[in-house]
Amino acid sequence: MTKPSEIRVPASSIAVRRGVESRVAVVGSPNSGKSTLFNRLTGLKQRIGNYPGVTVERHIGTLSWKDRKTELIDLPGTHSLRPHSLEEQITVDVILGRLAVAAPPDGILAVLDATNLYQGLFLVQQLVELQKPMVVALTMTDAAIRSGIDIDLHALSEALGGVRVCGVIATTGAGLNELREAVTTIQDAPLPRKINVWPELEVAISGLRSATGISLSETECVRLLIDGITERNQSFSAGLDNEFIARLDALRLEFFAGQPPVAVEARIRYGWVRSVLKSVQQSAPKLYGWQSRITEFLNQPFAGTIGLFVVMAVVFQAVFAWATPLMDFIDGATATLGARVGDVLGDGAFSSLIGDGVIAGVGSVIVFLPQILILFLFIILLEDSGYLARAAYLMDRTMRSVGLSGQSIIPMISSFACAVPGIMATRVIPSRRDRIATIMAAPFMTCSARLPVYALLIAAFVPAQQVGFMNLQGLVLFGLYMFGIVMGILTALLMRKTALRGPKPPFALMLPEFRKPNLQTVFFQLLGRVKVFLYRAGTVIFSVAVIVWALSYYPRSDLIAPEVEKQRQAAAFMLSGEELAVEYARIDNVAAAAQLEQSWLGRAGKSVEPMFRPLGWDWRVSAAVIAGFPAREVVIAVLGTVYAVGDQADEGTLSTRLKASTWPDGSKVFTLPMVLGLLIFYACCLQCAATLAVIRRETNTWRWPVFAWVYMTAIGYIGAMLAFQLGSA
Repeated sequence: MTKPSEIRVPASSIAVRRGVESRVAVVGSPNSGKSTLFNRLTGLKQRIGNYPGVTVERHIGTLSWKDRKTELIDLPGTHSLRPHSLEEQITVDVILGRLAVAAPPDGILAVLDATNLYQGLFLVQQLVELQKPMVVALTMTDAAIRSGIDIDLHALSEALGGVRVCGVIATTGAGLNELREAVTTIQDAPLPRKINVWPELEVAISGLRSATGISLSETECVRLLIDGITERNQSFSAGLDNEFIARLDALRLEFFAGQPPVAVEARIRYGWVRSVLKSVQQSAPKLYGWQSRITEFLNQPFAGTIGLFVVMAVVFQAVFAWATPLMDFIDGATATLGARVGDVLGDGAFSSLIGDGVIAGVGSVIVFLPQILILFLFIILLEDSGYLARAAYLMDRTMRSVGLSGQSIIPMISSFACAVPGIMATRVIPSRRDRIATIMAAPFMTCSARLPVYALLIAAFVPAQQVGFMNLQGLVLFGLYMFGIVMGILTALLMRKTALRGPKPPFALMLPEFRKPNLQTVFFQLLGRVKVFLYRAGTVIFSVAVIVWALSYYPRSDLIAPEVEKQRQAAAFMLSGEELAVEYARIDNVAAAAQLEQSWLGRAGKSVEPMFRPLGWDWRVSAAVIAGFPAREVVIAVLGTVYAVGDQADEGTLSTRLKASTWPDGSKVFTLPMVLGLLIFYACCLQCAATLAVIRRETNTWRWPVFAWVYMTAIGYIGAMLAFQLGSA
């Protein structure tokens, strides 16, 4: 293989726009090393945002080389200019300049995997047909050499119409200076020569354009002729007149003679790819080493499925075990900071706002960041190594039984830590029906925010007895996990049979070779996803937490403070030392509970109590459920305050108070049927403002989050009512 070399080309002046001289789109197939190359070229000079009106992220970075600056746009991976998913649609729209909010790029940096030219050249030759300034980065050249693949870069350049081809090793940086030179001077490069991949198609398109006088580009006409008028090309086909559509339909019948147009295109384009490979690539016999043996073993259905469950067990163990020390530290630091604010600012509304509203609100988001970091780290490592594609492949058959594909398994697995990243992970699913069905199923997975509620109620009210060789408490917890999985799968099946009814999506993917993850790429992707999570989830929970604080703090009662002072004076007269401190804490807790009872939140709890009476809840449980809307775990703190248990009380004390809670007639509030119903309610109800906000962002409408909230709340309510009523009977 021709080794990457450094070339020095004199820089020429180009008109400066917004501080950069040109905008270059980075385009390539998935798993081609595109993101790794983008990170090497831009470093920390990159930013992440969303394309207006859609949820697809755009990564933009600046390449600085000598006295030139070039803006690089890292587009989602695609196999061709025929999009199958929303992300691929954005890629095609940006390349063709269809987005009104973004100017078309001045050039294209096509990323081509040296170990898989057969797949990559299909896209590259379509990009050459666009007749834009272009550079090809041939990545993973070191892996190709190890596999015995020798590529003639000059011959490849000639086959692609004279496009400059730069061999690079993104992980080590070899060849990057040549690529930087080529990209920053891309506007000086001549346009690629036309390559005659499909001459008959060019003639047909030329006749169609001249006969109708249509203003569409040649590439857009090609897609209309091959794909027809579909949902994916509505951005440029919506305004076509009837005459053009009639001519188009007639030409499709004549040109393809009853054959599937997509199949004809694939046969012709891949025929050209095979002819190019004969002239540019020579392959030595592939060595059958230990890596090949592992790959072959993991591709077997039984062994691969067992391996998948082992990997997922390690991921869950890491999410729940490794994150605990850091979560405890953040939780303790938040409590300490809140107490310190109270000591400095004293009692009052402003002190409570800062300590109980702002600090507690931000802390409720930050405390889950370690779990999100660990989960994203594993997902990125698995994705970068090529294992995630195998997981989707292995689970495809199972997911098809409920109308989904294997691509839905990864978002659902991610939701066991938090539904927010799980829902965000649905972007890779091509079918919009599948995406929404998976989004509706993801919140049913037992996220870590449910665990505090489960742990408290199971420990307090489920007997610690053996059922065979298993503990009953552990069996109930396992049952709640399985209940969430079953409800999610049934929801997806219901969606695909009703509102999202449609054909089962085809599922085809190229299984990449196992590769060593690039640490720089992992770091940048992890940093970007964490920023997105904190921005989207943090702002919502922070805002709602402050609102809940205001509802629980106001209005202030003029009768509570004098009564507290009176009880404190009586206690000081009778007690001293540690006993006095304990009595003061008890008095403050009782006062806090009384204040909460007459606050807007307490009044709301009492007003909705009749609605929840069929579930066996009193106003205190109802108030906790209302306050727990921003985040489920808030219910523990609210119950502690409602039942006059301070911050220093341990979980056992709260359990004791819950057990002792009674109705006015003296009957117990927390009976076993009521607790089982409450567990079912929390397993189903969508009490997470961040999840609702992300559903809104991912679906680009309020219809689906509102439906999800109503649907899941109704299921939780009905389930809790049946558990309480039948259990009590």
